Amino acid sequence: MAEKNNLFEYNDDSVRTLDWKEHIRLRPGMYIGKLGDGSSPDDGIYVLLKEVIDNCIDEYTMGYGKQVDIAIENKMVTIRDYGRGIPLGKVVDVVSKINTGAKYDSKAFQKSVGLNGVGTKAVNALSKYFRSPPFGKARRRRPSSRRGS
Repeated sequence: MAEKNNLFEYNDDSVRTLDWKEHIRLRPGMYIGKLGDGSSPDDGIYVLLKEVIDNCIDEYTMGYGKQVDIAIENKMVTIRDYGRGIPLGKVVDVVSKINTGAKYDSKAFQKSVGLNGVGTKAVNALSKYFRSPPFGKARRRRPSSRRGS
């Protein structure tokens, strides 16, 4: 039997529940691997970009988008897919509530790269600025956040 060592107290106050942003920021490796600074091909920034680009590829391969635009300017990346977009009533949930998405069954997405409902949430939580603007008829609603808030 191990000797009892009371250096640290373990009680009810030791147990915490984190919200989605706190968890992703505290343990980014669970979501994107190592953070890095962009100098290595396996740095997390590239995983975050891939998460958004994968959603664009899903729309494209299913025939809903004819092109994908990617622009990098002043350390800001803009990605647009010309696909169906996230349904307006669920935009905030899809980008900020963990395990929320439309890819859990095959009703809306017959083919899909990302399936776990985490991708855009990780991008949102780990980005200095994140915006998911709708185009077309619904231009007035422009969900955006700074560091997931």
